[in-house]
Amino acid sequence: MIKFLDLQKINAQHADELKQVAAEVIDSGWFLMGEKLSNFETKLAHYVGASHAIGVANGLDALRLILKAYIDMGIMAFGDEVIVPANTYIASVLAITDNGLIPVFVEPDPTSYNLDLALIEQALTPKTKAIMVVHLYGQVCWNADLSALAQKHGLKIIEDNAQAIGAEWNGIKTGALGDAAGFSFYPGKNLGALGDAGAVTTNDAEVAERVRALGNYGSRKKYVNEFQGLNSRLDEMQAAFLEVKLKYIDAENQYRRKLAAAYLNAITNPAIGLPVPNNTSFAPELNTEHVWHLFVIRHAKRDELQNYLTEKGIQTLIHYPIPPNKQLAYQSYNHLDFPITNLIHEEVLSLPLSPVMTLEEVHEVIVALNNFTL
Repeated sequence: MIKFLDLQKINAQHADELKQVAAEVIDSGWFLMGEKLSNFETKLAHYVGASHAIGVANGLDALRLILKAYIDMGIMAFGDEVIVPANTYIASVLAITDNGLIPVFVEPDPTSYNLDLALIEQALTPKTKAIMVVHLYGQVCWNADLSALAQKHGLKIIEDNAQAIGAEWNGIKTGALGDAAGFSFYPGKNLGALGDAGAVTTNDAEVAERVRALGNYGSRKKYVNEFQGLNSRLDEMQAAFLEVKLKYIDAENQYRRKLAAAYLNAITNPAIGLPVPNNTSFAPELNTEHVWHLFVIRHAKRDELQNYLTEKGIQTLIHYPIPPNKQLAYQSYNHLDFPITNLIHEEVLSLPLSPVMTLEEVHEVIVALNNFTL
């Protein structure tokens, strides 16, 4: 069986270091808001190129806290609108609605799967206060026009960077492009913890201070609660694990690019739609705008293709089968129709790709795909 993602094997590469820092945390007797967290935040901020990094409990909380900070700062208010891609994972939308804000869904570009930046302006209203760009599947969602649009209308740009740590646009890493960014370190991410974990990065000192306080019960000083906050803190153990794994993220992302290039260059079945990375004039393995968290293909008979690959011993997943506006959780949005989003969700299939997958395994997947017929 070619696993979609072999987490046991991925973490086994770093087992000695992970066990060492786990022992350090246990021996220290300090498990929250200590030296390990501080070290990781400093190194994450330096890696991303942002002034501040704040560890939080998970990626959803990272986005929730950014929006909550803007509300508490008076920059946004309940009922304001946030532009969000219609085909994102539901966490992006949950962060918006949990804060009493209104998601305004915009269709993605059918080739990149990212938010179609050309459609944003027509979706703006006087209530729009922010654009949430999602660097979906690991590819940067950005251009100069987006920055100009946000500046023209006085909008905040929030990056959902859950899937794209290490990706770059014009030499600037995701997480340092917008006003604030939310990271997920869910175990399956390119930089994965051994449990839930997340972070916020920003160059705005006031946002950073407010997010840190809000994630600590609204407190900057123990037992003094200035804001109505949450309990969302990155613990010492996960921070220690992430500090270890951060050292290897660039090499692992580069290996992902190598595997993606193999897929792109050798999958020749005309019925299979391949991802189209930005800057396609460059060799895929040299394209720093994509870190290939997921390698997502499309096929009109997606379910039949998935069943066929399963029979061949190749594990695949669907990211994602149901768009947010069609979920039961958002019945008030079920009536909205987004044709491109619907088609994407009906056709996408994620192939195995990870830092521990071999080129031989990639070749086996390619052969199976090229031989698939109905």
